[in-house]
Parts: sequence; C-alpha cells; structure tokens
Amino acid sequence: MVTRDSVWPEGTPCWADLGVSDIPKAISFYTAVFGWDLPPGPAEMGGYSIATVGGRQVAAVGPKMASQDAPSAWTVYLATDDADATAAKITGAGGHLLMGPMDVMDEGRLAVATDTTGAVFGVWQGRTHTGFRLANAPGALTWNEHFGRDFEGAKAFYAAVFGYEYGDMSSDQFTYATLLLGGHEVGGIGAYPAGTPESMPSAWSTYFGSTDTDKTVQRVIEAGGSVVRQPADSPYGRIAVVADDQGASFSVISVAAG
Repeated sequence: MVTRDSVWPEGTPCWADLGVSDIPKAISFYTAVFGWDLPPGPAEMGGYSIATVGGRQVAAVGPKMASQDAPSAWTVYLATDDADATAAKITGAGGHLLMGPMDVMDEGRLAVATDTTGAVFGVWQGRTHTGFRLANAPGALTWNEHFGRDFEGAKAFYAAVFGYEYGDMSSDQFTYATLLLGGHEVGGIGAYPAGTPESMPSAWSTYFGSTDTDKTVQRVIEAGGSVVRQPADSPYGRIAVVADDQGASFSVISVAAG
C-alpha cells in the first residue's frame, strides 16, 4: 500500500478517470464493485466525481471529453512538472494533442494526447489536486500499462517524452517491458500477441486492487458488467479483465489487504 499527499514524480502514472455518458449509473456500478465513497461532483465541473477509499482519493468519474458517441473509457494520466513543456515534447516526438494544455481552476494543468500508436493518455501537472493519494491497495490503482502493435515505436515515443528506461520481460510467448524511472518500475508496455483483432486499438489500461479477484468479478456481473477475461493466476496475483455496465474495460488484480 502506498499513500502520498504530494505531487508524483514526472512520468509516474498519477491519476485515472472514467469518461461516461451516464455518471450516476457509473457511480452506482463502482460503488457496488469497489465500495468507493463516490458522491456526485459539482455541476460547474460537469459532475466530475472523486472516489475515495478510507478518505484518500483513488480515481474519478466524469463526462466524456470527446464526442458522446465515443466509447466509455478509462484515461491514465502521467505526472509532469510542466505540462506545456511536456506537450511540446509530445508533438515533437510525433504525438498529437487532443486537449490543452489548460488550467483546471487551481487543481492543476491538464493536457490530453495520443501517442504515435494512437493510444490516448493524459498529462497532469498537479497543484491542489496532486493525483492518487492511495495506490497498491484494495479498491485503488495498482498498475498501468500500454499495449499496441508498434512496440519499439511506442518505447521510443515515451522515452523521448518522459525519459523512461525499460526493463525487458519478453519471452518467446510475449513482448513486454517495464517502464523505469530512476530504476523504479512505474508501469508496463507491451505488444499485442499474434491473432489480436485488428479492431483492437492501442491503449493504456488500468488495474484495480482486490483482496479476492473472483468475488470482485462476481460483483461486476451482479452490477451489470461483463467478463472480458476470466480470473487466472499469475506470478503477480490473480488477474481478471472486465467491463463496466457502460462498456469501459479495466483489470482487477489481487493485493494484500494491508
């Protein structure tokens, strides 16, 4: 379990939010699945609602940033000390800005972009809102990773923008690396395996912690969600991939209660 009240180091996944058409429906779903304290957000913020566990913020639910026809999805935000400088690096490395950089009141400065593989991600320069205040715990984010078809191109892009180094974890069966900042793992990056449907876009994904992955998956089903990949053991915990009742996918992984 990690708690933090200050801004996260540059390049670290520091926040995740869900963009949906029906915010009250999403609040009901995630409250049932994770037990989040998730009161409706203020109208002047579009209903943007902050979820907490034990009083510490872990994620948010808000309106879609793109067209209402866009699919519901989780967005991963990477920390920066200077959103404008990072935005310039993104475009310089071949990415595209979708939004910002822009101030979000006194909470921080935001940009949303696509990388060279088309995956959407956010950039957050924290001020009052520093990002996750709890991680690697039940109901909180535990891991974030990028998957696409241009593995080397994606690695080159994120190294240019955030200075990542990479820890190779590839084998004959899969292609994967960890994102390293100062020698510390902060996320992962991988290539889709052969046979992945061409319709599957490059994307960042989020993993939420659970003391019992199977029970959490059952709560997902009972709340109207679906199972994308059944629970299975891994060297890092028991993992399942699910989707909420508005189609946004996320992963669940077992973590210790403490």
